[in-house]
Amino acid sequence: MSAVENRENLSKPFQIWYENRHLYAKNWKENHKRPVIGMMCTYVPEEILYAAEMLPVRILGGHEPQALTESHIFSMFCPFSRDALAQGLKGKYDYVDAIVLSHSCLHFRQTFTSWKMHLPIQWSYYLPMPNQVQSPYAKQEFQNEVQKFKTHIEQVSGKSLTPESLIQSTALLDKNRSLLRKIYDLRKQENPPITGADAVYMALTSQFVSKEDHNKALEEVLKQVEQFASSQKISHKETEIREIRTRETGVRLMTIGSENDDVKFFEMVESLPATIVCDEQCAGSRYFWNPSVHSGDPVKTIANRYIDRPPCPTKDYPERRRFTHILKLVKEYQVQGVILMQEKFCDPHEADNPALKKFLEENEIPTLTLEFDSTNPLGPLKIRVEAFLETLSTEELFS
Repeated sequence: MSAVENRENLSKPFQIWYENRHLYAKNWKENHKRPVIGMMCTYVPEEILYAAEMLPVRILGGHEPQALTESHIFSMFCPFSRDALAQGLKGKYDYVDAIVLSHSCLHFRQTFTSWKMHLPIQWSYYLPMPNQVQSPYAKQEFQNEVQKFKTHIEQVSGKSLTPESLIQSTALLDKNRSLLRKIYDLRKQENPPITGADAVYMALTSQFVSKEDHNKALEEVLKQVEQFASSQKISHKETEIREIRTRETGVRLMTIGSENDDVKFFEMVESLPATIVCDEQCAGSRYFWNPSVHSGDPVKTIANRYIDRPPCPTKDYPERRRFTHILKLVKEYQVQGVILMQEKFCDPHEADNPALKKFLEENEIPTLTLEFDSTNPLGPLKIRVEAFLETLSTEELFS
C-alpha cells in the first residue's frame, strides 16, 4: 500500500488499541507475567512503575449509561469520576493488580477511595502532591514523596530500583513524549496530515499501552507521513496535489478541557469543515508536553518534570500560568477558534473557564463552551459547532 493510501489509516493501530484496551492489558500481563497498575491521574510518576517492570494503565470511563455509583460517590461529582468507578464496579478492570492516585481533585479522590474499599486489588497508594506547584517548596516536597513511592514499589515488587533503571525508564518515557510532540508539530501545517481524532487516539493510547509498543507505532506513523510528504513533492500540477489531499482543513480549532476522551465528538467536529489542530487537556497534550530536565539525581529529575508540566487548573495558582501556555499554542498552531470542553460538575475547570474565556477573547480568539457528560448528544452539539463555524466564517469574511 502506498504512503498516500496509508494516510487514511495512520491512526488505525491506535484506534484498535483504544477500542480493545482491556484486552491489550490482559495480553500484556499474560505475556510478561508482570503486574498491571491502575493509574488514576496523569500526575502519577510512571517512570517509577516502568523501572519496576510494571505496566501503568490509565483508568478511563466507558462513555455508557450506568446506575452503579450512586451509593459510592456523589451524583454531583463529575461524570468522568463516576464513569471510571462504574467501569471498575462492572469488572472491566479486573486485571488491575493495584491502583495509584497522585493528588489532584476531590472527585477522583473519592473514586480512588471507593475503588480500594470495594474492588479486589493487592494494594493501593495515595501519592500526595503539592497543589501549589508555584511554591518554592513544591519541588523538594514532591521529591520526598516520589522517593517514598519508589521505596513502596521496591517493597511490593521485591525489585531494587537502581539509578540506572530509573534513568532508563525516564529515557523511555521521554522518547514517547518526543514522538508525540513530533506528531503534534505536524498539525501546524497548512494541511495537517494528522487530524484531531488521530491525535486523540495516539495521545490516549500512550496512557495505557506499553511505551515500547507505542513508540514503535508512533515511529511508523512519522515514517508514513514523511513518505506522504515526499509523494507530494513529486507532483507539481495543482490538480494532482488536490487529488492527494483527502480532506480540506477548514477552520482551525483548538480544544481545551480536562480528561475529555470522547473520540466520537472529535470525529463529529471534523466531519464539518474544520480540523482540530491542537488541544490542551490531560487526555492530550498536557500529559506529555514537557520532557525531563536531567539532574544528577534521577528521583529529582522525575519529580521536577511533573511539577514543571503544563498545569492542571487544580495546580495553577496564585498566578494562572496555564493561560500564557494556551495563548502560545494558539499562535503556534494558527488557531482560529477554541472549544472549551466543560466536563459537567468539574469544579477546577468551572472556576477557570470564565477567566480563560475572557482572556482568549481579549486576545481576539473566539470561543465556544460546551458541557460534556459521560454520554454526549452529538446531534445538538453538532448544531452548536456548526453555528460557531458559521460565525467564524462570517467574521473572517467581513474582517
